[in-house]
Amino acid sequence: AETPLHNIRLECERKYPNLDFVPVIGDVRVIDRLRMVFEIYHPQIIFHAAAYKHVPLMEENPCEAVLVNVTGSRQVADMAVKYGAEKMVMVSTDKAVNPTNVMGCSKRLAEIYVQSLSYAIKEGKVEGKTKFITTRFGNVLGSNGSVIPRFKEQIENGGPVTVTHPDIIRYFMTIPEACRLVMEAATMGEGNEIFVFEMGKPVKIVDLATRMIELAGYKPGDDIEIQFTGLRPGEKLYEEVLSNEENTIPTHHKKIKIAKVRKYEYEDIVETYDEFEKLSRSVQIWETVKLMKRIVPEFKSKNSRFEELDRK
Repeated sequence: AETPLHNIRLECERKYPNLDFVPVIGDVRVIDRLRMVFEIYHPQIIFHAAAYKHVPLMEENPCEAVLVNVTGSRQVADMAVKYGAEKMVMVSTDKAVNPTNVMGCSKRLAEIYVQSLSYAIKEGKVEGKTKFITTRFGNVLGSNGSVIPRFKEQIENGGPVTVTHPDIIRYFMTIPEACRLVMEAATMGEGNEIFVFEMGKPVKIVDLATRMIELAGYKPGDDIEIQFTGLRPGEKLYEEVLSNEENTIPTHHKKIKIAKVRKYEYEDIVETYDEFEKLSRSVQIWETVKLMKRIVPEFKSKNSRFEELDRK
């Protein structure tokens, strides 16, 4: 993302004039660009956060979701191993748990690849020393595309404030909290873990909208209307609870647990990931989604044209 990278550069130059840092523009889909960056800089620790993350947009553009989130993540992971990075920390999402949309499933596929590669290295089936750690968490307040900036803009324009459904709930954490937990998980991780963050209590989106209208000095319903627009493609009312006792193991950190997930063998899946790349680069939408459902059988589409694949 060119503009945010430019902004980070300006911020770092202003706040940390003695810091030696190099912003590099590149694309995780372009293997030769990645190779060049690894060749020049040999990163020790990689935080891999490059992803498409908007649920309705990715439901409409599945091949782009797979190309960036699956193939892009694979290429970063492969380069990390090839150039001897110590650790790669992959930022994932709560939407990867029992996914109901293409975006969530694409992130689950990225998790599967880095985990199976990590196990293969540990078991001596693949040569390398890189440790792979995944972090899963919910929505981050104030991040790009999150509801708060959108509600703020709608309130400033006099409304209406749009909420998809009166019962929709989401888990939230702040940007500093998310960043701190990702770095703590990176320090704790020995390789192969999927760390899940304690997200606290879920928030009803309509309550958030109401509160924001009130804080701006208006009366909800009188001054500014709340409008319900209906669930968007791929969206569900309730996100999965990340850290219940059935699906996690506690750590010494009260806000970080380890997910129990099914293990995939690297040699069993590697050809499938070649197929994902081929299908997504040639924009074969239905074949791509069909393959996603085959590899992640718990991926059941909601409010989406791809529901017909589940019926079949």
